[in-house]
Amino acid sequence: MKWQQVAWKLITDWEKCKLHAYPDPATGGKPWTIGWGATGMDIGPNTVWTQAQADADLQKRIDKLGESIDGYGVPLTCSQKGALVSLAYNIGIGNLGTSTLLKCLRRGDIAGASSQFLVWNKAAGKVMQGLVNRRKAEKAIFDSPETD
Repeated sequence: MKWQQVAWKLITDWEKCKLHAYPDPATGGKPWTIGWGATGMDIGPNTVWTQAQADADLQKRIDKLGESIDGYGVPLTCSQKGALVSLAYNIGIGNLGTSTLLKCLRRGDIAGASSQFLVWNKAAGKVMQGLVNRRKAEKAIFDSPETD
């Protein structure tokens, strides 16, 4: 399985595709979300997408995150890269870029990097069970052996 497929499956397992924008569950407002968890300056309470727009946006974001992760210069398996793309999709590439997880990867500490997935379980300062579960799933894929 290619890393893009790994990332797509993880993201779509945890994000619900909604074609009408909705408020962030933690804040009750911004950031407004649409599609497969997409946020951005151009997304507000009146934004509506088609399924094709939502899917195309997700693929574009996956590809862009993958390129950013390649820029870290860390060798990764397809499973590891796919799990990192899913994590970055949810927490933001900037947060991943300054994370202890990335520091561990750069030191070659794969076990330490893996354990750091579980740290990212809060929204607006609150532990969210959905994020706890998502991080466990991403960690399991990150830790899994490569399969075809």
